[in-house]
Amino acid sequence: FVRCTSEHGMYTRGKGLSRVVVGIYVDDLIITGAKEGGVEAFKEEMKRLFRMSDLGLLSYYLGIEVRQSKTAITLGQAAYARKMLQKANMAGCNPCHAPMEARLKLSKEGTTTLVNVTEYRSLVGSLRYLVHTRPDISFVVGFVSRFMEKPRQEHMAAVKHLLRYIAGTIEFGLVYPKLSRGDNSLIGYSDSDLGGDTDDRKSTTGIIFFLGQKAVSWQSQKQRVVALSSCEAEYIAGAGAACQAVWLTRLLKDITGDDPQKPQLKMDNMSAIALSKNPVLHDRSKHIDTKFHFIRECMDKGTILLEYASSQEQLADLMTKALGRSRFCELRELIGVVNLG
Repeated sequence: FVRCTSEHGMYTRGKGLSRVVVGIYVDDLIITGAKEGGVEAFKEEMKRLFRMSDLGLLSYYLGIEVRQSKTAITLGQAAYARKMLQKANMAGCNPCHAPMEARLKLSKEGTTTLVNVTEYRSLVGSLRYLVHTRPDISFVVGFVSRFMEKPRQEHMAAVKHLLRYIAGTIEFGLVYPKLSRGDNSLIGYSDSDLGGDTDDRKSTTGIIFFLGQKAVSWQSQKQRVVALSSCEAEYIAGAGAACQAVWLTRLLKDITGDDPQKPQLKMDNMSAIALSKNPVLHDRSKHIDTKFHFIRECMDKGTILLEYASSQEQLADLMTKALGRSRFCELRELIGVVNLG
């Protein structure tokens, strides 16, 4: 086996139809391959060397429920979400249709009383694990994580609002239909708000990547520096997305053994796209940290393809701010989070 350079918990062996891929987490293994014979042969080798249990077709892994059929694979965490609601004493709560009120602003220095720190951190920590199959709650979970140090009643109210949303969408998850060979186009969206954090005025980056029109990687994270304009905030988000695109491309090559297509990255800010393609706007960008110019280097080398997407087509908008109910439900469906029940 050869250890993947892009993901150290993954190993590959063989080429073409004889290729076997093994994913390892501590003492749990996921084994897959193009042909069942290669997988069975590897399992027999392992049984001769180690005492191990063969649990058959993957159905449950680290709290993630997996359903497999001839046409698709679905991922969900319904059982985990139910346990989390019971832990919060909200098993029979009234559900709501969006994870957060639109345009809600919260500050670390609130006026309400402090709440139990241990309880707050426990709930938010549980929510963070749920993001593995629920990209629709990425922004809100990241947002409530900012108040871990001194949580107050308004912060706990936001967490409970999110739990009510989860209660109403407990069976939601992701569906991955069978891909035809060669259908490995990687398309990413990057977006950013501007100065959304009321405490330090830093912006939030939203990134989501699709393989075969289904979401495979997503991120919602507060930027480390203060952006002076929407162009700069989008440029910083684009640099983060370019790093993710390079990593995903290398990972796909390690898994499949084939060279994938060049990833496409879509942004909805023409100024940020112009800055990525041409450094003529030097006066406006000379203060930007060197590391964020990585996207320009990727463009020069042709590693990624940068394209414009209108605000209506920008799927990463869900990762940067709290949206109204209709827009949120529209984007949730577009990124592939559906009812699995």
